[in-house]
Amino acid sequence: MSSFLNLRSARRVLLMLAAVLLAGIALQACSKAPPDRLGAPIEGYNHTSAAINYFTVNGNGGPNIGPFGGGGSQTCCVGMPRKWRPGLTVVVEWEKDPTPHAYGDWPEPMFSDAWSARMKKEKTNNTLHRAVVEVAPYKELGVIDVHFLPCNQIAVSAVAELPGKPGYPFSYPRKMEVPPVCPAS
Repeated sequence: MSSFLNLRSARRVLLMLAAVLLAGIALQACSKAPPDRLGAPIEGYNHTSAAINYFTVNGNGGPNIGPFGGGGSQTCCVGMPRKWRPGLTVVVEWEKDPTPHAYGDWPEPMFSDAWSARMKKEKTNNTLHRAVVEVAPYKELGVIDVHFLPCNQIAVSAVAELPGKPGYPFSYPRKMEVPPVCPAS
């Protein structure tokens, strides 16, 4: 009789342990909601004749972009909400070189001391910029596309569509000229 009670007690303990284990698994499954934020790659499009030496989105680096260039070169990443919401903004900071090909006309031999001194002086013409930019609405989070426009204007999208395809929020021409008067910021 005593061994029967021990066996019965052991079964009861095992059943209780199994119930606790299943309850724990069920609770864990409930808490595995998809994350609210995801890491999205960064890509840039430069619609101006200046060079974008570097840029960041919320402190995360993007690639450098030559005049009228960009696309196809992504860096990682910016934490973005899975779902767009009104008022969603990012901070874009960048360095702009207004005369990226000036060194091609210099008489000094490339990489000589005189050329290096001139390059150092030329870099003082580069300007730093910062903008808080509203992100265009998106249904599905994709790549963070930063568009550099004339007059130090910025547009940002995060859609899962490529520029030029249906559903992409912007249709800027690749080459844009600076207007005679820039709009007030």
